[in-house]
Amino acid sequence: MSLARRIPSARPRGFYYSFAQNEQDIDASLALRHRVFIEEMGAPIGQERDALDDFCLHLIVREAATDQAVASTRILTHEAAIAAGGFYSAAEFDIDRVLARPGRFLEIGRTCVAPAFRSGAAIAMLWHGLADLIRADDYDHLIGCASIDLRDGLDRAQAICRDILARQPLPTSRRVVPRQTLPPGSGRLPKSVRLPPLIKAYLRLGARVGGPPCHDPSFGVADVFMHLDVARISPRYARHFLGSDSPAPEPAVRLSA
Repeated sequence: MSLARRIPSARPRGFYYSFAQNEQDIDASLALRHRVFIEEMGAPIGQERDALDDFCLHLIVREAATDQAVASTRILTHEAAIAAGGFYSAAEFDIDRVLARPGRFLEIGRTCVAPAFRSGAAIAMLWHGLADLIRADDYDHLIGCASIDLRDGLDRAQAICRDILARQPLPTSRRVVPRQTLPPGSGRLPKSVRLPPLIKAYLRLGARVGGPPCHDPSFGVADVFMHLDVARISPRYARHFLGSDSPAPEPAVRLSA
């Protein structure tokens, strides 16, 4: 029995999560990704699917009343990344120093939430499913690229990166290096910015920022590498993320790869 089949779905608060078991389930996730990344955000990528999807688990949150897919993320396990030739993040950053840490890694990406369901409960259920997976198979590290939408300008993106790097950076010995640097913008950075909710959620859990962002023109975003050492999750959120049957509420969010 596959790992995804061993993890029970959950149905509190009008939503439930499950892992894709067939092509129909995966198509539902891909359709949602297309709606968010291409139709809404205008990513010039043509088709919202790549070769890595075949190696990933696809975690889907559905509204219980309609069974409509309202949120999803794809998950690359440690073993699947080896089979795929590496993690997605490695295409955007040199992450060798992070991967040198002992333990097993889990990567999330392509996370998205339908516009009408960004009130918090759907994304909370997504994190709940992710936590169940981490518990079920004893992962030590969660990694991923959290995106900053560049439609709001390069100066805002640079200001956000400045803020989070000052707040919770990885130690210098484990910093990542972007393969495509973000253009500098005008240099007139705003004094304060509102953090994207996915980045805020990572930071609340105790994740560290890997270093400067990578420019991803295919999605029109600046990607920030995030690393969460599961053993060092913030005590305030550890009970919800790894030890509770009820998901911790998270803010409504438009998430990217």
